[in-house]
Amino acid sequence: MHTSPLVAVYRNFLGPAPNWYKQTIIVFLMINPFLFMLNPYIAGWALVIQFIFTLAMALKCYPLQPGGLLLIEALFIGMTSPEHMLYEIKTNLEVLLLLVFMVAGIYFMKDLLMFLFTKLVVKVRNKAILSLSFIFASAILSAFLDALTVVAVIIAVGLGFYSIYHKVASGKEFHSEHDHTADSDVSYPKKDDLENFRAFLRNLMMHSAIGTALGGVMTMVGEPQNLIIADKADWGFFEFFIRMSPITIPVFIAGLATCLLIEKAGWFGYGAKMPAAVREILRDYDAHMDTERTPRDNARLVVQALIGVWLVIALAGHFASVGLIGLSIIVLATSMSGIIEEHALGKAFEEALPFTALLCVFFGIVAVIIDQGLFQPVIEYVLTYEGETQLVLFYLANGVLSMVSDNVFVGSVYITEVAAALEKGEITRDEFDLLAVAINTGTNLPSVATPNGQAAFLFMLTSAIAPLLRLSYGRMVFMALPYTIVLTIVGLLMTYFSLYEMTDMLYQYHLIEHHVAGADGHEIESPSH
Repeated sequence: MHTSPLVAVYRNFLGPAPNWYKQTIIVFLMINPFLFMLNPYIAGWALVIQFIFTLAMALKCYPLQPGGLLLIEALFIGMTSPEHMLYEIKTNLEVLLLLVFMVAGIYFMKDLLMFLFTKLVVKVRNKAILSLSFIFASAILSAFLDALTVVAVIIAVGLGFYSIYHKVASGKEFHSEHDHTADSDVSYPKKDDLENFRAFLRNLMMHSAIGTALGGVMTMVGEPQNLIIADKADWGFFEFFIRMSPITIPVFIAGLATCLLIEKAGWFGYGAKMPAAVREILRDYDAHMDTERTPRDNARLVVQALIGVWLVIALAGHFASVGLIGLSIIVLATSMSGIIEEHALGKAFEEALPFTALLCVFFGIVAVIIDQGLFQPVIEYVLTYEGETQLVLFYLANGVLSMVSDNVFVGSVYITEVAAALEKGEITRDEFDLLAVAINTGTNLPSVATPNGQAAFLFMLTSAIAPLLRLSYGRMVFMALPYTIVLTIVGLLMTYFSLYEMTDMLYQYHLIEHHVAGADGHEIESPSH
């Protein structure tokens, strides 16, 4: 049958994505220039909503292609400039290096991770305790490592568990080559066990992701915007932790309580148990690996454990950019494990590079948000208030905007505006410090509502494990909902009722000291255009 060139082009466009999805993207591309001519502000918000749509449909089509097309059009019609997009990428270079190198570095430590987490999953039979262990471990790790790093660890572990069971359920041996993306060789009743195991792993993935938010908000190295806020406020590692503690400690406790409640009650898709057949396979795998492990394998585990200690110390001490520390992990782990072939190194980068490209597109959308002043009315409004009301409004404004945009961007914009207000004498230094706390907690806590709020959540959504576990955008939003409600409300109540009083108490006990003069003097540069 003859196919016209136009039909062939259409069929190639976004490949196997559904027709309705292709047509929706085409409609977006057609209406945006007209919207921009009519009202640039409305066109800017339309673009943001369209980009969020591509993220929400990540399982239909990876967001890089449709989101990239929308951004290219935005650049051509003048919604932002290539120079501004490049500036945003340069500003967030540490985040990109983190993705490229740290995620790859974690890949080369997967033997140790699988060893530790397999022991944990096999030994702990109580699902609620296991979930609590995952969320607690993720929170502690995220306080010292970047949340993206921790999520990369959890994804590697989850993918390892899934591939082990899928391989055995497909009739293969532990050491056999296997494609775990195809279910054709999995027969009933193993297919039912596979679905239940997917639900079980979804639970652990989401608990762990929330854990990264609980821990990431506490310290200056937990999230990229924390570093920016700490720099503007001239806070060290321990001062940052102490100033945040009136909000972050109660929120952490509330998060753990929420984990136990939803696991026990089975709400929001939680409470899934590991099938007995799967547990048996993982136990057999653990015993098999213990038996087969050679002295060289044991040496590899010891070396990886030592590299893990170096990783924690280097990140906690902030010896270098997170991405550069990740590069050191790659060099140390591969050289000490005998991985020297180029093709063996290449596999480690497969997971992170598509997301790195997507994040560059995201920074282009951020440039549009800035150039079209989409958040400016909100910032101007909240600065008109004072006292506890101002703190609450800053917390909520950051939270709402972080749900639809990147919390790194939102935190950066707000702390810059507040620092500018301090320099102009519109607020005192003590007020600035309190607002910095509200901005940090506001960007970190409510942003768990959607995957586009936190880079770590977005990374999980677009990772190889998401389609395997049927972890869609909508399902992530639904499963995060109880946490979103609890963390946001507890953070809000602490901001309003206790932040002032607790901060005064910290001053009285000399756990923190009043800062004199303005913010530390560095301003976050603005693009020259």
